[in-house]
Amino acid sequence: MSRRAKTSEPHTYDFRRPIKLSREHTRTLQIAYETFARQYTTLLTSTLRVVSQVSLVSIQQLTYDEYISGLSNPTIMATLTLDPLPGAAIMEFSLSTAMASIDHLLGGPGGPQTERPLSDMELPLLRDLLNRVLDELHYAFESITDFRPMLGAIDYNPQFVQAAAPADAVIVASFTMAVGSEECLMTFCLPFTSIFPKLQGSDNDVALSDSQRRTREEAHRNMAAALGTTPIDVAVRFDSIIMRPEQIISLEPGDVVPLTHAVTAPLSVTAAGITFAHAVPGSQGPRLACLVVPTPQNETEIQL
Repeated sequence: MSRRAKTSEPHTYDFRRPIKLSREHTRTLQIAYETFARQYTTLLTSTLRVVSQVSLVSIQQLTYDEYISGLSNPTIMATLTLDPLPGAAIMEFSLSTAMASIDHLLGGPGGPQTERPLSDMELPLLRDLLNRVLDELHYAFESITDFRPMLGAIDYNPQFVQAAAPADAVIVASFTMAVGSEECLMTFCLPFTSIFPKLQGSDNDVALSDSQRRTREEAHRNMAAALGTTPIDVAVRFDSIIMRPEQIISLEPGDVVPLTHAVTAPLSVTAAGITFAHAVPGSQGPRLACLVVPTPQNETEIQL
């Protein structure tokens, strides 16, 4: 009896948004964030003199727009610089938790607080507390990279914070944060392009076994072979022309649409709207065909 090999279900892969955060990278970040959570818990409990707890929930790779869209309004949005790393990070948590922390800091009972902007007296107290938190963040990430987080502006509306472009990739760590009886979900957003090279560097420091190296090489060969046989839609096109809506609507069979493509100019060979070669039209037996030719040195002049 022959056994049929099991085939895995196909997965959609978006080349415009490649997932680059591997399991090894996530594990490295997890260790750093768990260390940060323990240090943050100790800091809050000792400073506010109330039982507090910070625990890591998840680590995700999102776009900046996806991250901002998932936040409530109002909320505490603390912008951070990561010198010497480029880009800006964000530390976010609920406004009510910030108010409860300040209340405990001043000797109050904490508990539910009215959501309102911080006063001129409360804001420096929160900034001082966050600066101490950032010292713990620096300590937790020392094994990955030596950056010095610095506190910037504090805002309340996520839509007003432009820390990155909407399509930029970010790494978002989510934590449960409890200060006495007040609980919230805290998030920490890192720019992907800033931290990813450091994660790769930490991977290179780990020696791979022979079996792991063979597995990686085989996976690379399989991926290259699969990409080499993947069908791609290719088109050979004349230069486009501009027409008004009334001209398009009035078209009838037999009408002639003049093209601006020069007779001596080659056609564009495109895939996914991107021109990657040029060709001249022809035929091969009964079928239409084209012959790939060198790319013109000055395409602008030809198009004009």
